[in-house]
Amino acid sequence: MCEANAYLIQKDEPMLIMEAVDTIEPVEEGMVLVSIFGEEKFIKAHIHSVSLVENKVFMKE
Repeated sequence: MCEANAYLIQKDEPMLIMEAVDTIEPVEEGMVLVSIFGEEKFIKAHIHSVSLVENKVFMKE
């Protein structure tokens, strides 16, 4: 499986916001995350970095 976990960096600390993320879609004011289970979450943030080896996506507001 290739899904990732998404983290929001706040005060230099990553906070898990969604597990098993399948799709990240940019929208006008942020990003829409969609999990492999169909759960959707909007977040006002941008991608800060991605670790493909660790399957992690880091975002900042």
